[in-house]
Amino acid sequence: MEKDRILIKAGRVIDPANKVDDTLDILIEDSRIAKVSKIIEDEAGKIINAEGKLIMPGLVDMHVHLREPGREDKETICSATKAALRGGVTSLLRA
Repeated sequence: MEKDRILIKAGRVIDPANKVDDTLDILIEDSRIAKVSKIIEDEAGKIINAEGKLIMPGLVDMHVHLREPGREDKETICSATKAALRGGVTSLLRA
């Protein structure tokens, strides 16, 4: 069975834990990072041009008010989590 492969090209990778801040390519195989390098030449099923984009670990919002129940006119859990995801936030901590 052939692996699902995604190649992300020329994104600015920022990874403070590993002291990385560089323009790199990332090869993903079966939802896992298989290789990170300056230039990756690969016949991936999908190629994403990330030039001018930031690639970094998911962000954590340490203090959110989801307003549900009771203030759904301001925000719902669904609208808040969609907005967070769009901004690169992968984890929310509810206050």
